[in-house]
Amino acid sequence: MRLDLMQLGLMRLGFLSSHGGSTARAVTVACTRGELAATPALLISNNSASPVMQWAGEIGLPRLHLSRAAYPDPDELDAAIVAALRAHQIDAVVLSGYMKALGTRTLTAYRGRMLNVHPSLLPLYGGRGMYGDLVHAAVLAADETVSGATVHQVEAGIDEGTVVAQSRVAVLPGDTVATLRARVQATEGPLMIAALQKLAEAVT
Repeated sequence: MRLDLMQLGLMRLGFLSSHGGSTARAVTVACTRGELAATPALLISNNSASPVMQWAGEIGLPRLHLSRAAYPDPDELDAAIVAALRAHQIDAVVLSGYMKALGTRTLTAYRGRMLNVHPSLLPLYGGRGMYGDLVHAAVLAADETVSGATVHQVEAGIDEGTVVAQSRVAVLPGDTVATLRARVQATEGPLMIAALQKLAEAVT
């Protein structure tokens, strides 16, 4: 798949990702299929060797490596991220497994237009140290019967932004971290796409 940026929707999307970028990939596919009225316009990663950077190169999505390696001062990195998003005329930002805290400039510039997906029913199992498989392990250890995913606005506190949408999946007898992760992850892309469609209708 190669992107034809001239034929997609009006809302321009930026992605921030550190590793595989599964949500960024799902959102991009939805855009190319006409299921989401938006245009993937930029990927920023703090990890130059990440699979998501390779993927972006393969499909022709503009990509930038911005990290503390080049910007050891956090304020300078924050300013560089905002400058890159503005240079590419980004309307909304999707965090897709971005493992770094964002600075005040970025959070202010895109307040209400920056979304993240978290693999639990926030406020449960959110906050510092709760990410990826650690979330699913905690859910299983607590003998929860229901889990899911949450799309929320990104604010200064970790996983504390306003909840936009949630999906729910049953925690089944005999579940492992891997099986629970698979079911929750399967809901994350569609959940983010639906949230972005509502945002697109509001900003375009």
